[in-house]
Amino acid sequence: MSHQLSDISHQTSDTRYQPSGVRNDAAPIGVFDSGYGGLTVLKELVKVLPQYDYLYLGDNGRAPYGNRSFETVYEYTLQCVQWFFEQGCSLVILACNTASAKALRSIQQNDLPRIAPDKRVLGVIRPTTEVIGEYSENGEIGILATKGTVNSGSYPIEIHKFFPEARVYQEACPMWVPIVENNEIDTPGADFFIKKNLHALFHKGPKVDAVLLACTHYPLLKDKIQEHLPIDVKLVSQGELVANSLADYLRRHPEMEQRCSKNGRQQFFTTDATEDFDNHGTLFFGAPVSSTHIVL
Repeated sequence: MSHQLSDISHQTSDTRYQPSGVRNDAAPIGVFDSGYGGLTVLKELVKVLPQYDYLYLGDNGRAPYGNRSFETVYEYTLQCVQWFFEQGCSLVILACNTASAKALRSIQQNDLPRIAPDKRVLGVIRPTTEVIGEYSENGEIGILATKGTVNSGSYPIEIHKFFPEARVYQEACPMWVPIVENNEIDTPGADFFIKKNLHALFHKGPKVDAVLLACTHYPLLKDKIQEHLPIDVKLVSQGELVANSLADYLRRHPEMEQRCSKNGRQQFFTTDATEDFDNHGTLFFGAPVSSTHIVL
């Protein structure tokens, strides 16, 4: 699988989506994250592919995933994927770097052939790494991510599959997610930690000329990050890359595309408090969010 991944509306009726597409089995595209961050990916999906229906699930009740073991992340992610399948979804996007790094391959190789051979689960790492090298003039790439994503080594491994000569430098930014989730974006503290992490990244790779935001929370800090980057360094967010990649995937797989319903709607679900999800979600999605609580 070489690729993974506007009117904005929502509804919150039944937890099971009732499709009204051309095919009787047409259903929304599932978009999963451990919390709110994947909404920045969904936002870009809706921009690029507004005609499709989407179900978004945030497993906020068990977030964060980043500091959990591979086994636990896999178990939680598989539960959520199975929930999407129960809603009729044929295509699920793991809009979560941790789930993509720690669970996607096992689900694709071991679980889908057994439980849902006609369905597909895609992630955010592959469609990002197969193009990020094109943004660099000199092959020096910087990765800004959570500690869990950095420790997984997923980005250097995948980037080198597509760009063997690239030099990849990673920097974990443990304070950036709390800054975003506590709405501290426009504060001196945010400037302090952004400058600190960028300084550390460029100390490792002084010639880096393309920087990837490898966490779905980080686009909310993009303007502030840009202020502290050298003017000739390109800053790349995942959402747009994933959205363009999904559009390409659907063009190349018409049999899957026909199973995706097209009413231009989004529904939002969370395993935690809906009020909290809606307040944070509106910030990440860039439009009002109204969610339904589910129990897995």
